[in-house]
Amino acid sequence: MPVPKRKLSRSNTRSRRSQWKAKAPALVKTVENGKVTYSLPHRAKLVEDVDGTPLYYEYKGRRVADA
Repeated sequence: MPVPKRKLSRSNTRSRRSQWKAKAPALVKTVENGKVTYSLPHRAKLVEDVDGTPLYYEYKGRRVADA
């Protein structure tokens, strides 16, 4: 592993670290039964019945797994 030739100053270290930023996740807006929901893209969605009991997962409108 390469070793630094010189010590990096405190200001240079802090200015480099200041460029690390957290991004907000990109959400996808979907409408189901007149209700707007936001979810992460390319994720399987949990389908629940009226009581809130989990039934199965679906992806792109297809059933992929049981809950």
